[in-house]
Amino acid sequence: MRNILLIHCHDLGRFLGTYGVETVSTPNLDALADESSLFEQAFATAPHCSPARASLFTGTYPQTNGVLGLTHEPFGWDLKEPSLHIASRLRAVGYQTELVGVHHESRVLADDVVASRLGFDRARTGGARDVVVSRATDALRRMSGSDRPFYLQVGFTEPHRVPSERDRPGVMGFLADGVEPDVSLGHTVPAHLVDDDGAREEIAELQGAVKHMDQGVGSILAELDSLGLRDETLVVFTTDHGLALPRAKCTLYDAGLGVALMVRHPSNTAWAGRRVADIVSHVDVLPTLLDLAGLPLPDGLAGTSLRPAVETDEAPRSHCFSQLTYHTYYDPKRSARTSTHKLIVNFSNAPRAMDPTQSWIHRSLPADLGGPTIGTSPAVELYDLTTDPEELDNIAGNPDQSEIFLDLSAALFDWMRECGDPLLTAPAAASRHQLALSAIQEATLTRK
Repeated sequence: MRNILLIHCHDLGRFLGTYGVETVSTPNLDALADESSLFEQAFATAPHCSPARASLFTGTYPQTNGVLGLTHEPFGWDLKEPSLHIASRLRAVGYQTELVGVHHESRVLADDVVASRLGFDRARTGGARDVVVSRATDALRRMSGSDRPFYLQVGFTEPHRVPSERDRPGVMGFLADGVEPDVSLGHTVPAHLVDDDGAREEIAELQGAVKHMDQGVGSILAELDSLGLRDETLVVFTTDHGLALPRAKCTLYDAGLGVALMVRHPSNTAWAGRRVADIVSHVDVLPTLLDLAGLPLPDGLAGTSLRPAVETDEAPRSHCFSQLTYHTYYDPKRSARTSTHKLIVNFSNAPRAMDPTQSWIHRSLPADLGGPTIGTSPAVELYDLTTDPEELDNIAGNPDQSEIFLDLSAALFDWMRECGDPLLTAPAAASRHQLALSAIQEATLTRK
């Protein structure tokens, strides 16, 4: 067994220097990536906070673990079985376990209740960057004095949007306390957005918030080194989902699902400086950590250990699956992705992309906005990710793509059955639901 330090943050996607964003200042995470195995095509199981984290920390999909929406009030979704959390699994085999900062994977309750339900010896939730750093470094100092290994889970709120007196009326930006816009290296406006003054203003704030978070990560890693724990500790860094920008967070496009993921395994040189191009899922993180800690993998996990992908170049999976059900409103969507194509099935007539900005006034606009309104989503969307990485050209109706559509539909339907997806048995409240379900059912029958 070995120590595990898992650091995660809100709403980052892959907006880091090591992922090719040259205008954001992230020297600490870039340095960690150089010492780690970095997964270039890692994906969340959901494009919003609680369901994504529930999968990350249990190794199961939201349809299985029960977190189909946000866990704070007035939503109140919760894990069906809190003891499946990685903290509970590790404490059962002798680990010290502690939670610092963001907790959003189960029902939001008092810290002592959260700790006892999920398997933490101690939980100190919430706090901005400096509070999280202080509590995390304190936890490292305390736990390092024991002969038992530890699991420390550290969550940063940054770069989540936060209300600020510096915001204009109608806008919620990224200006948390201590965050200043950063344009010292220029701007990187994602290609799915219009590159204009409004977007650049927003990106400047975002770059400042990411820089702020990166400094916090650096402080925690420096403390780990000063305590002499580097060689004994697996370090994981990831985020919940994509950036809180239009057509990203709260959508099943790659901009909403793509996540940074890096694992530093100090005692195995095969993991140092590796970049893994295969698609991987957040459900693969828990089995990977148990495997690297020398622990058996329990039954019921949806993911697989990424050890073969790093050490033998074995592709870990053929598909990544993701879902959206509830965020601020009911908008059920499901997706299946390979290394080259993605199918999205929309079960309601909701707007094509849920708005993640928490703002009345939008400074960033989607590049494919074709008129004065956003329009409703089509029943099915199919994208060729090799020629259309921003997912702007829906080719679902193209007869030349029929085989790919049938294959992805069958894979998606099989996955929905395997994880007990409630959309398969829920009453079809609208004709759209039945239309969407029929599309993938018919494809599955064709493949039998």
